[in-house]
Amino acid sequence: MTAIKLVVGLGNPGPEYQRTRHNAGFWLVDELAWDYKQSFRPEGKFFGETARASLAGGADLWLLKPSTFMNLSGQAVVALARFYKILPNEILVVHDELDLPPGSARFKQGGGHGGHNGLRDIIAKLGTQDFWRLRLGIGHPGDRNEVVNFVLKKPRSEEQGAIDQAIVAALGVLPQAIAGDMAGAMKTLHTAAK
Repeated sequence: MTAIKLVVGLGNPGPEYQRTRHNAGFWLVDELAWDYKQSFRPEGKFFGETARASLAGGADLWLLKPSTFMNLSGQAVVALARFYKILPNEILVVHDELDLPPGSARFKQGGGHGGHNGLRDIIAKLGTQDFWRLRLGIGHPGDRNEVVNFVLKKPRSEEQGAIDQAIVAALGVLPQAIAGDMAGAMKTLHTAAK
């Protein structure tokens, strides 16, 4: 059982992107920071905003929102992970997922980037796919030529409601996942979704 030491939320910085589908990862880590009564602070050497929570047993949990754009997310992840000697399998990356409908949340370890530029850059910079992901479903526009436009738009209100519910469900099992019981957290989250 390997505990998670770094939770990274993916998104694009700036108010114009704040409510877009691509920022679902930011939405979740903002809520996680709130749960831990922490706030994000800009941290130049980590190319993002960070927050640190102290867990039971004295372990630190780092939260990171890269302030690079999505396609350079790996720069921030690698900077913080190297500095604090955090291994890839101790990292959980939270991101929007086109291949899941709004309202779905799924854990996954390893695998490809599925066309997600944030994941692509993290895999390239870390030199491995062996990190955990929490995939937040945003649905698919149906035409792959529409994907870029789709992820950079706000979800419709019923989609937003479903995404928000998935975030709440994921937050409910995150303490278990962070403590290292990923199998138990997966079982609870994936079963609840059915």
